[in-house]
Amino acid sequence: MVTDDRRVNSPQSVTRVIQILEALCASPRPISLADLSRVLNTPKSSLAALLRGLAEEDFVVSTDGAYRLGPGAFGLGSALMEARRRFQSSDLVRDGMRRLADRSHETVLFAVRDDDGETMTYVDVIESRNAVRFAVSVGDRRPLYSTAGGRALLAAIPEEELERYLRRLRPQRLTDQTETEKRRIAAAVAEARKTGVAQTVDQAVDGVTGTASAIHDAAGTVIGALIVAAPSSRLQDQRAELARLVLQEAAAISRSLGYRTAARS
Repeated sequence: MVTDDRRVNSPQSVTRVIQILEALCASPRPISLADLSRVLNTPKSSLAALLRGLAEEDFVVSTDGAYRLGPGAFGLGSALMEARRRFQSSDLVRDGMRRLADRSHETVLFAVRDDDGETMTYVDVIESRNAVRFAVSVGDRRPLYSTAGGRALLAAIPEEELERYLRRLRPQRLTDQTETEKRRIAAAVAEARKTGVAQTVDQAVDGVTGTASAIHDAAGTVIGALIVAAPSSRLQDQRAELARLVLQEAAAISRSLGYRTAARS
């Protein structure tokens, strides 16, 4: 019995409890113990003990051998929603921007898609401390097709909306490297949709590399793009690492805003 108590109360078990609640939250229907074991890649014996404890506190309810969230979980969720309203989403985005700036040592921006559907606007920026850096002002606007942030935002819209955007697009050459062929722009957006991150080199501004990923809120709505912009010459061998950092931090910010991907069935 002592061994079982230690296993249930271990730090790893705390992580598993969170994973159980997230899986039940993301699922549209109750989940059996076997399915939870498969989704979480955790032995059924380990999950059973944790589920018993959660059931005792009304965080989960068992019906016909399957589990769903209970009233305790919904009560906690309501309290968390109230706390999140007090702690504005802009603060959470800004915190993530600071973390990314510390990790990348480059300029970090947050941009939102404009109502015209053609451009984006930078609404927040943390400048790099490097003497040579990318500088931009809050309020500056950029076209979607030629920027990493714009392509990340385009990758998040429905395919039909993207097709309408491309049909009315009249791309202009902003630098010698700006891509103006719609087929290639569409391919770049498709790649960003697949990988979750968009990257451009000298497309909107000479000598600037941009790396971006979309940020989602609790409803799954894209609220903007997290962007790192830096001199291209400094990033020749670091673009893959920068893509990893941006994707990771965008996911962390989205998670802090309540975004959860659907559980696999």
